[in-house]
Amino acid sequence: MGNCLRNALFFLTLLFLLSVSNLVQASRGDGKLHPQECKSKCSYRCSATSHKKPCIFFCLKCCNKCLCVPSGTYGNKQTCPCYNNWKTKEGGPKCP
Repeated sequence: MGNCLRNALFFLTLLFLLSVSNLVQASRGDGKLHPQECKSKCSYRCSATSHKKPCIFFCLKCCNKCLCVPSGTYGNKQTCPCYNNWKTKEGGPKCP
């Protein structure tokens, strides 16, 4: 009986922690990143390119302005309109 109670308590604690985590994420509401999240998001975004330094440089610049990085290592820019629409002087994409 002691193991059953211990397992139930563990499960309830885990469920509580997951609920709190979801509430914290939902309380942000706007779906935007915090600036300190940019480094890890950009590291993943640029992980598949052979031009890592410039990719990470521009990704961080875009993330700090837009507070968004598209998912994946390429494409999906439509999920971050600011990131997608920021262009260079020549009209090309600013953000990787």
